[in-house]
Amino acid sequence: MSNLKEILVNFGFEPDAKCIPWGNGHINDTFRVEDKFILQRINTDVFKDYEALMNNICLVTAFLQKMLFNNGGDVLREAISVIPAIDGKSYYKCADGLVYRTYIFIQDSLSLDKVETKQDLYSCGFGFGDFQQKLSGFDASQLVETIPHFHDTLKRYEAFKDALNKDVKNRACDCKEEIDFAINHYEMIKNITDIYSKLPLRVTHNDTKLNNVLFDIKTREPLCVIDLDTVMPGYAANDFGDAIRFGASTAAEDETDLSKVHFDFELYKAFAEGFIKGCGNGLTKEEKLSFPYGCLLMTFECGMRFLTDYLNGDTYFKIHREHHNLDRCRTQFKLVSEMEQCLDKMISFIKEQ
Repeated sequence: MSNLKEILVNFGFEPDAKCIPWGNGHINDTFRVEDKFILQRINTDVFKDYEALMNNICLVTAFLQKMLFNNGGDVLREAISVIPAIDGKSYYKCADGLVYRTYIFIQDSLSLDKVETKQDLYSCGFGFGDFQQKLSGFDASQLVETIPHFHDTLKRYEAFKDALNKDVKNRACDCKEEIDFAINHYEMIKNITDIYSKLPLRVTHNDTKLNNVLFDIKTREPLCVIDLDTVMPGYAANDFGDAIRFGASTAAEDETDLSKVHFDFELYKAFAEGFIKGCGNGLTKEEKLSFPYGCLLMTFECGMRFLTDYLNGDTYFKIHREHHNLDRCRTQFKLVSEMEQCLDKMISFIKEQ
């Protein structure tokens, strides 16, 4: 960053503070400052209304911190803490138009990119369930949609069809099997959408990957849910399903050898137990029964988004090699196929909880 000193000074840091790249997110660029702070460039191509985005985050974190304080929790470790710029705003906009924010770095914490034990996924589930439970008293009408229709799968399907029809990079010939898979699952999208229409809206995280929960480095207990850019009103089944598509897979999201990619039912069970326990008594019976369908929908939607971005020329997700988004798409569609084969088992297990 050529303007690093400008950014650091405007957040009250020393201009020569040590700053190193941190994490591996797809959207924003993240850095760690002096082992004490997180500095992040907000991707304003994705989050165009960055003021509303930061207002969402400040509202949610303030609510969580107040709840933690009142209940004797550790405010600095169990919730994100936004550090304002020296002008009092929750972000700093550089002269070149780039926008940055900072958080307190949560000490003695651990982020996992891959499930190491079933207990890890149980704890992840509990963390996200508890996050939703804590926000059950938050007025969701205060939040704006940072990405309108983010988990509106029918609109995502329309975007896919548009990308396919335009085929701006002439890539459709490279992925005919994946295109057919997406088209053949349109009825599934509609059926699950009908199920959702009967469910209550809740404040949801909307990006419930394993690495968006920080764990205590010693106890491996869930500490804090991070990456709140997509906190919006939504369905509990989407948060549940998005976590399963990532956490209950036996391989990385961009694995090129599909023989390594499988849906692990035991990991599904571990997350489900944790999530339902974390949510407490705040869920209806119908919401719980929607969870397996959320797994199908979120995994399919994610694969379709990767496919759409591939057709569009890789304009949204960061890529690190040729066909990266297509590889990501293939892993997700493989998982959908395996989830469909054991859907009855998935439903039966939820009924037992």
